[in-house]
Amino acid sequence: MRVAALLGAAALAVLLGGCATTRHPQAGPGAGLPALPAGWRSIPNPVPRYLPPAPRGNPPFYDVDGKRYYVLASSAGYDAIGVASWYGPNSDGRYTADGDRYNMYAMTAANKVLPLPTFVRVTDLANGRSVIVKVNDRGPFVAHRLIDLSYMAAAKLGMLATGTALVEVRAITPGSPDVLTSASEHPSPMLYVQVGAFAVPANAERVLARLHAAGMSNAFILSPAVIAGRLYRVRVGPVSSVPQYDRLAARLAALGYPGAWLVKP
Repeated sequence: MRVAALLGAAALAVLLGGCATTRHPQAGPGAGLPALPAGWRSIPNPVPRYLPPAPRGNPPFYDVDGKRYYVLASSAGYDAIGVASWYGPNSDGRYTADGDRYNMYAMTAANKVLPLPTFVRVTDLANGRSVIVKVNDRGPFVAHRLIDLSYMAAAKLGMLATGTALVEVRAITPGSPDVLTSASEHPSPMLYVQVGAFAVPANAERVLARLHAAGMSNAFILSPAVIAGRLYRVRVGPVSSVPQYDRLAARLAALGYPGAWLVKP
């Protein structure tokens, strides 16, 4: 059964309309960006609280541009590394997937699979800054993007001019100590792209040989002796920027590894 059958064609259009595409700022620091309200730096993070699942925006799955996305039953334990982008004036006032009105100056975000609503902490891995946002929308439906932040959330992370940033997104349980944690302002170590994890070492060696043959001399195998577990992880890196990650992800996809993802050391 397709998501249109679950929600109806009109409802689906509303569900995805708030964040159907990613908006990026114009080139150059501050070029063409809307003004921020006075005292915006002191605008507090939202306080995570229990909210019932939104009656809209939470189908078991939905399809966009021929790709199917499965909505998680729970946000518990969600912790992912990826690329954040932001969306702003072009979407201001439009309905989000859960039926809210998008406010570019509110602390909100869009994600493809988290249940709506979910509160998450987003940490910029380059500068250590972090914010808490309420996920109330779907997207970004752009390759290799994990979360779309509101204009205000992106401003507080310091990523308006660049348009994207490498981030960690971690779901918050309402009332947990994480709610009171302030931004660390300390950057994290460089990241790596994990191509696959294998129980049989020979399988990992075959993938590694193919990557080396393709010119990826920085590919390597992380054995269970280094990281607890029983899997042999094939990784490439380190990766220190979004453009570098995008280029590497595109090369890996061309080699038949479209599901590679970012991980910490």
